[in-house]
Amino acid sequence: MDLFSLSINHHTAPLEVREKIWFSEEEARSSVHRLKGKFFRECMLFSTCNRTELYAANPRGHAGAADLSGFLIEMKGAGGSVSPDHFVAKDSEEVLTHLFRVAGGIDSMVIGDIQILNQVKEGFRFAREERTLGPVLNRLMQHSLRVGKRARAETSISEGAVSVSYAAVELANKIFDDLSTKSVLLVGAGKTGELTLRHLISKGISRIKVANRTADRAQEIVSTHGGIVVPFGQIDAALSEADIAITSVTAAGPVINAAMVARAMKIRKRDPLFLIDLGVPRNIDPEARRVDNVFLYDLDSLGTVVNRNLGKRADEIPSVEAIVKEEVKHFVSWYSSLQVGPTIQELLTAVESIRSGEVQKNINRFNAEDRELVDLVTKRIVKKILHQPIMTLKQQSENGSVRGEVLEHIHALREIFGLGRQDYDE
Repeated sequence: MDLFSLSINHHTAPLEVREKIWFSEEEARSSVHRLKGKFFRECMLFSTCNRTELYAANPRGHAGAADLSGFLIEMKGAGGSVSPDHFVAKDSEEVLTHLFRVAGGIDSMVIGDIQILNQVKEGFRFAREERTLGPVLNRLMQHSLRVGKRARAETSISEGAVSVSYAAVELANKIFDDLSTKSVLLVGAGKTGELTLRHLISKGISRIKVANRTADRAQEIVSTHGGIVVPFGQIDAALSEADIAITSVTAAGPVINAAMVARAMKIRKRDPLFLIDLGVPRNIDPEARRVDNVFLYDLDSLGTVVNRNLGKRADEIPSVEAIVKEEVKHFVSWYSSLQVGPTIQELLTAVESIRSGEVQKNINRFNAEDRELVDLVTKRIVKKILHQPIMTLKQQSENGSVRGEVLEHIHALREIFGLGRQDYDE
């Protein structure tokens, strides 16, 4: 099987190395042309923050992994930071297993990463638009996307929050029936706090207040996400009007104490208050959780939620591996059909089925003495029609024509006559 892959990822290299070999969309589009022109008849390339991967089929020569990794390093001008040892090369069925595991989310730094399937899809899209895909990688694209979709539909590999910001929103959804009717107070301008705010906004929250020691930074956040700025000294009053409060402040001690929370709850008439403490050291006095109807989560408790969800995802890995094995088997079966002998036999069987079916349907229109002749004549017609394409395929195979060209002709023939579609059709 003339398949090849080359990968640098979080298993093989640290971030400071991976970032040197990251390809933008424009660079990926340009690179696949150069790779196809020099090394392969088919190829695609994609990059994420955790990996850069090349997939190719039908080599033009005998370039090895060192040649290809060197080529990618040279294109990025990363010779001083990246070496061929940072790459892992695979071929044949190993390529299928690797790509399908990536698309299924079980080779990601975060198990069940929901972004990776879109990134794989984008890589194939770039290559298809640049016309560097052929019959093999086009089929590989169909199977890899199918693996990703099946993994998410048939398992729980992508369910449950696996970041503290997502975990906070997941908890908020459990505490409040409808987040779109709630209000949020952001205290501090830390990145994780703002990210949590952004996730809450995506759930429909629109009433936002932001308090920060530096008013200009608070205004930046309001300009981006909406809402109003609250003076840092008025957190106490703002707390009574918020359903959710997020703190992300660098401070020696709590900026919200238990007494402030108790006063706020008295004004709120005991309506639930969800406190998300993202500060280190903690920004909210742990005693605040003793106040009735107050739900306080800090980084440790949110981390527990994340770890629990990661554990559930890890339990789904065997189920995704089973899907990967099944799809590898499907692809190998399809690839095996791209041989001259099986294709010719399928073509003859398919056309004979059509011929005999039509003869049987119309045989009663002929006299009894002519029926044998009709059968014989139609067989001769079919044989003459198929003679040239069959001979061409045989000659190409026997003369040692370029494997890629033979595959393209076989693929075209199978597509035109619909051979094998009953086995796998996307």
